[in-house]
Formats: sequence, C-alpha cells, structure tokens
Amino acid sequence: MSIQWFPGHMVAAQKKAAETMEFTDVVIEVLDARMPGASQNPLIKDLSLARQRSHLKVLNKSDLADPKITDQWINYFNKLPKTKAVAISCKKANEPKKILSICRSLAPHRGSSLKPLRMMIMGVPNVGKSTLMNSLLNRRIAKVGDEPAITKQQQRHQINDEMILIDTPGIMWPKIEDEMDSYILAANYAIGKNAYFEEDVAEKLAEILLSKYPALLRSRYGLESTSIDSIGLIEYIAKKKNLKLKDKSYDLLKASTILLNDYRQNKLGRITLESPNVKKIDSPY
Repeated sequence: MSIQWFPGHMVAAQKKAAETMEFTDVVIEVLDARMPGASQNPLIKDLSLARQRSHLKVLNKSDLADPKITDQWINYFNKLPKTKAVAISCKKANEPKKILSICRSLAPHRGSSLKPLRMMIMGVPNVGKSTLMNSLLNRRIAKVGDEPAITKQQQRHQINDEMILIDTPGIMWPKIEDEMDSYILAANYAIGKNAYFEEDVAEKLAEILLSKYPALLRSRYGLESTSIDSIGLIEYIAKKKNLKLKDKSYDLLKASTILLNDYRQNKLGRITLESPNVKKIDSPY
C-alpha cells in the first residue's frame, strides 16, 4: 500500500501556484538526483501544461547520486518538448549559476528591464529548493533543513532589474499511485515522518540496494552474501551491531533506522534509486 501525505497547507499552496503560473515564464522544477522520477510532482506537470510554460528540471544533490544514472536522466529529460535538464550540487558555489543562463535561453523574449524574466521554483518537499534559492540570491533568505515542508508561503524576490524569482512551498499531490514511489520519497525525507513506519521504508530501501548496489552494502556492513532478502539485510545489520531488545530478540527498528540514516547521510556511497529505462513516466514535461 502506498504511503499518503498531503498536509492541509499544501492545498492553499497548490492554488496559489496555479494563480502565479499565469505570470511565470519558466518553471524551475527541483528534483532530487537520487530519485528524479519519484520526485516529479504531477500537479506541477499539469500546471505547466495548462499555461504551456517552458520547463527546467534541476537534478539537485547530484553529488550524492550515481553519476552514470544521472547522465541517463539528463538525456531522458532533454528529449522532452520545451524542457531542459541540468544536474547540480548547491554545495558547489558556481553550479547553481547555470540555472539563470538556461532560463534565459528558454524564454528569450523576456529578460529586460521592461520585461523581466519571471521564474518560479517548484518541487516536492526537501529536494533543496530553499538552498537553491539562497544560492541564486547570494544571501540566506529561506530556511533550510532536513524536515519536509519548512517553507509554508510563496516568496517573491528580485534578482536584478531583469530577473524575478518566486519560491514556492514544497508541494505533494493528493494521492501517490505508485507504491514504490511513495517509499522512495519517504526514504529521502520528502514525506513527513508521521505518515510511515521506518521499518517498512527501510525494507523497501534494502530491496533496491540489494538489487542495484550490493558492493556498497558489502563495503559498509561487511556483508558476505547478497543473496539474502530485504528483511534478511535488516536482520543482518541488527546482528552485526548487536542490537537487542530486553527480551534478547534483535531490534529491527533500530537496525532499520541505521540503514535509512546511512543512506540519507551518504555513508553508503553515491546512490540513485531509480533509472529512466525502468521508470514509467507519461509526462511530456
């Protein structure tokens, strides 16, 4: 069963974004490079289509992602109409600056003092929109953190006389149809903690890691065989670290938390949880 999370403030944020889209030239959709498919919000696609806006997909946190798969996603997105894609890490000072020049190329009729280029940053929670905003403005104006939904209100900023940037709250969609998408989102802190059980998310994460990155698991945990299943991996971590409850049984919750935190804190290595060749995406954006 898919995890569902759509807090009430997101309804208002969605409505406000729809209103602002009318006066937007380029939509900057920030994706997490570790989950470019799952972090695409279909509501953003629908809003862009309704107004026929140019679309820039920013694969943020690329320093945490598998570079080979990032290249595959960039190639995939760049084949879509009215769409450009770029991979960046906001930790590298010069990389976010690429975005402004790409946006200019997507809306060449805008970008003067008489007709400023109007850009709107959108995305699901915790993909790095606020960090990107701070980088583009060269000052800290947005709160940054690991918890989703920190930004609650839309904010408008003047970069210069020729460019306007609008930051929006992280927006989910009312129903996540794809079960694996929901677990991938939860593994990357895009869904509030009260909406899921960590053991369930860790189990799905383990399933992907055993399939795609067994060598990284061997390196981190000394795993001798990757022929085990996802629950077996979590049990192995519990035994390896001697995590026991009062009744002497192994603490699978604590082991699940360790696996999730190791992934989230990049202690396993550079990982991307999905590839475009196996991800079904029907969006023209």
